[in-house]
Amino acid sequence: MNNNQPIGIFDSGIGGTSIWKAIHELLPNEQTIYLADSKNAPYGQKTKAEIIALSMKNTEYLLTLGCKLIVVACNTATTNAIKELREKYKIPFIGIEPAIKPAALHSKTQTIGILATQGTLNSELFNKTVEMYHDTKIIEQIGHGLVQLIESGNMNSPEMTQLLNEYLQPMINANIDYLVLGCSHYPYLIPQIKKILPSHIQIIDSGEAVAKQTQNVLNEKVGLSNLEKSFPIFYTNTDPKVLDDILENRYGIIQTAF
Repeated sequence: MNNNQPIGIFDSGIGGTSIWKAIHELLPNEQTIYLADSKNAPYGQKTKAEIIALSMKNTEYLLTLGCKLIVVACNTATTNAIKELREKYKIPFIGIEPAIKPAALHSKTQTIGILATQGTLNSELFNKTVEMYHDTKIIEQIGHGLVQLIESGNMNSPEMTQLLNEYLQPMINANIDYLVLGCSHYPYLIPQIKKILPSHIQIIDSGEAVAKQTQNVLNEKVGLSNLEKSFPIFYTNTDPKVLDDILENRYGIIQTAF
């Protein structure tokens, strides 16, 4: 490994670009390669074995591109497959998990909400985390249909508004004061979510924490890039327009591959 090799990032689609943006903002000189496995989105409805197989496939593709570290920018893939990835490959991995800890520690009502995929909420890792905060009431909600709408370019549709109202109103009624977003696609829904939630309810996602952890691991194990400028590369296995739109036509090169 050398410092100027790229950071690899993968997700079950375009949602992990929310994590990529946080990493790129904190580490602008790092070369990054982003892999959007939109063809197989969402991972949250797949079996653990399927999630592990897809995560390994994504990892091996990024390894062929010379990545020095891989960020699993998918809650479902992290909670179901990162243990197996770390056992099989020598490269450092950074995972993403729902930020239950800060929400539980700071909640004044002792009631928090979490919006996540079925695969994340059903995972062993997630349930072990929940058990650590047994004094906090956690309202769990599977975000059925949200990822599909984002991936199909219908993020601002009436159907999305209807689903968000359906999922969030019971949490509001339960007196949550923190909402944890447990899927890397969901930060793109924050403007719509804020229109539904009372102003005192705070929203937490994991982007900044993952970026800081990426920086820490690079410093400890690999080394930061000494490039003066980086040129991000994005890969997708479906129509690149949806990925380009969510990136607002501002970043890097988008290629259809893998």
